[in-house]
Amino acid sequence: MYIILIYDICTDENSANVHRKVFSICKKYLTHIQKSVFEGNLTKLKITELELELKKHIRKDMDSVIIFQSRDEKWLKKKFLGKVDDATSRFI
Repeated sequence: MYIILIYDICTDENSANVHRKVFSICKKYLTHIQKSVFEGNLTKLKITELELELKKHIRKDMDSVIIFQSRDEKWLKKKFLGKVDDATSRFI
């Protein structure tokens, strides 16, 4: 599955810690695109693992995570406005 994940961490005295943990978890599974946006291809099992890890740190009454899923990246048209930094086009 092709995944786009977006998160929003509410600002308070614990937000830096929560943000750091959520960012680290997302980076482990997906490619960081910008600020709180990640994308990549994951199996259903990896999506479940990602969700379980995030649930340990997301505060249900304050924070949010949105996961968009598509069968394949080719079904999604991506358009950039402003500065283009397409991290997914980098090959190592």
